[in-house]
Amino acid sequence: MGLKNKTPNQKLSREIAIILVIKVAVLMLIKSIWFNSPTIPKDFNTQTAQHISGNSSETKETR
Repeated sequence: MGLKNKTPNQKLSREIAIILVIKVAVLMLIKSIWFNSPTIPKDFNTQTAQHISGNSSETKETR
């Protein structure tokens, strides 16, 4: 009944909107499943921070 009266542009717009809503829902589900852990570990200390940042004031590398 309602689909016959719609123009092709309206039908296409509705299909695109539905697909976008589904994609956003799937992306949020993926994020909650695989990316829920913190990016900084709990035992992160200053020595590790200095090593990552490249500050070698306390440690010296030997070659």
